[in-house]
Amino acid sequence: MSVRAIISSLNHKHAFKAPESAVDFLVVGAGMKLIRSRGVQAHQLAGVVGLAIGRELCQKFPDKSTIVVERHPVAGEETSSRNSEVIHSAQAIAGLYYPPHSLKTRLCIRGRELLYAYCDAHNVPHRKLGKLVVATKAQQPYIAALHEKALSLRHWPSDSRSAKPDAPAVPTALISGDQAREMEPNLSDSISGALWSPETGIIDSHAFMGSLEKDITESGGDLAYSSDVVRVDRDEDRCGWVVQVITGDSSDSLFVKTLVNAAGLSAPLITNTLLPPSERLKMYFAKGSYAKYRGPGVTGISHLIYPCPETQGSSHGFQSLGTHLTLDLQGNVRFGPDLEWLSPQDGEGPDFWSQHLTANNIQLQEMHQAVTRYLPKVILDGLQPDYVGFRPKLAGPTGGFQDFVIRTDFARGGPLVSLLGIESPGLTSSLAIAEHVVEHSLGLDTSSIR
Repeated sequence: MSVRAIISSLNHKHAFKAPESAVDFLVVGAGMKLIRSRGVQAHQLAGVVGLAIGRELCQKFPDKSTIVVERHPVAGEETSSRNSEVIHSAQAIAGLYYPPHSLKTRLCIRGRELLYAYCDAHNVPHRKLGKLVVATKAQQPYIAALHEKALSLRHWPSDSRSAKPDAPAVPTALISGDQAREMEPNLSDSISGALWSPETGIIDSHAFMGSLEKDITESGGDLAYSSDVVRVDRDEDRCGWVVQVITGDSSDSLFVKTLVNAAGLSAPLITNTLLPPSERLKMYFAKGSYAKYRGPGVTGISHLIYPCPETQGSSHGFQSLGTHLTLDLQGNVRFGPDLEWLSPQDGEGPDFWSQHLTANNIQLQEMHQAVTRYLPKVILDGLQPDYVGFRPKLAGPTGGFQDFVIRTDFARGGPLVSLLGIESPGLTSSLAIAEHVVEHSLGLDTSSIR
């Protein structure tokens, strides 16, 4: 499958402007425009990751100045409460192709623990529902392998600082098809077994982001909304970065000692500004469509249900976990996402995806076929397009597993940390990503405040 990538960068539209003021930490959050069409919405995870990093910096270094820049009027406009909003147990067991020592796995495990604790402490609405990964007889080896992978992760990562170090890091259990149907009677008779993951849950992501915003402002940080970063330059003389920001009709230029690029879909634009053309990162876009459901076949469902992913043909199972069932905190059922790679035409820019915001009827039909393999009484007429999301990818459909990339560049000592390819489990991992960026990527000493 051939998919065209986009290679682009900042700086070519705006002239350099000398800095007028200085800041210790600048975090660049979501950088793509929000575009609404026919009631659907584009989503990415940059908002929550940027806020989590801003919070970590503000709380660990209250004597330093911290600004979180968001292009939109409010945080999270590209990550609404109408996404999956799943707290994952561990990304390593989401697919056989996720290495146990990858950042996705380690930060998901640590992030899950931090996120549940944060929600409890700050009254963020959430619920630990548990997840069933259901399998036919032919798929039994898949869930058995997932269980073995979970067992291999029985010990917490050495840097997790878990409050429960003796508990399994990723608790799972293999159950029979009959046991799965006792939990979810709507499951097909063809389901002969399931992997039970009790630590999986759901969260109100808007409430979570609102709480992070409050933490930032109460810790002395600033949130700059409707502000768009349009140029980034090294300042070798002062060991830092010159960042040009446009807010409305005004243009400001800041000297930044430490810059964090958490811009989601547009994060490579900032990184590519620093690289020669031959080394610039390619930007791929994977579209995922969600559908809401009203109809028979789902009565009383109380757990998340994931099928075993298809691993043949165009499905690319290790890149998509299949069309799964999720619930929101009100008990509404949603299916998705599916996976569709987008290929821009010659001359199209990095926001070309705005022309692909709807799920058409063919996608709903394919989704229905996938869902009825494990929930046979679900009807096509009950499915309605809900929204689509776009996942930031650094490799195309044949690129195999892609881990989170947390890259550090320097301007004679002044660091720029770029978070690239932060897709699922970005929400679950957000607090752990923030911890990792501050303590490892930036190498900042926080020992005196533990």
